Amino acid sequence: MSMSDAAIRQNVENELAWEPSLRGCRIGVTVDAGVVSLVGTVGHYADRYKAEEVAKRVAGVRALANELEVKIPIPGERSDADIASAAANALKWNVSLSPFEIKVIVTKGWLTLSGQVNFGYQKMLAEGAVRFILGVRGITNEITVKPAVKAEDVKKKIEAAFMRQAHLDAKDIEVGILHDTVTLKGHVHSWREKDDAAQAAWNAPGIAHVDNQLFVEYS
Repeated sequence: MSMSDAAIRQNVENELAWEPSLRGCRIGVTVDAGVVSLVGTVGHYADRYKAEEVAKRVAGVRALANELEVKIPIPGERSDADIASAAANALKWNVSLSPFEIKVIVTKGWLTLSGQVNFGYQKMLAEGAVRFILGVRGITNEITVKPAVKAEDVKKKIEAAFMRQAHLDAKDIEVGILHDTVTLKGHVHSWREKDDAAQAAWNAPGIAHVDNQLFVEYS
């Protein structure tokens, strides 16, 4: 039985209120045909990311629009130089990223990352390493991934990864590859499965972008 928009909205609001790290944030929730929109302001970029993660774990949510605006309170404001230094250290001391030369540019609290890594998951790891730095307002990830050898080999590796994960129904997921981009189509039974499928694709060599078009179809 499908859940009403009113019930989904109430559950998302309750889940956001239940999350300790978001207490004090002013987040509004609207729902239309299972599509959730988050509106309002938060004090840190990490709060914006966390609110999205919280909303995605609520049953009935088919899609999500994160329209939260980051307004950093005065005590949390930092100079671009301070943020750049903290970001450079976070990347330098991450064992999975230390071999790579990743550059950081900060403009009015907005970070731009550039450089090259071997795997797509390392690109996402770099973004995660700087996401929780105080004073960050947003992130643009321009890191490139070293090209893979053959797209068809990468496709087979991703499909094999799906088969190894018991909770992912590989027959319901279609994998397409064009250059360094993976497109996932089909349906899964939860946002967790959707995210796990994307993560499996990110782990493949040479993948720089994952276009996750999987539809969440609740039982």
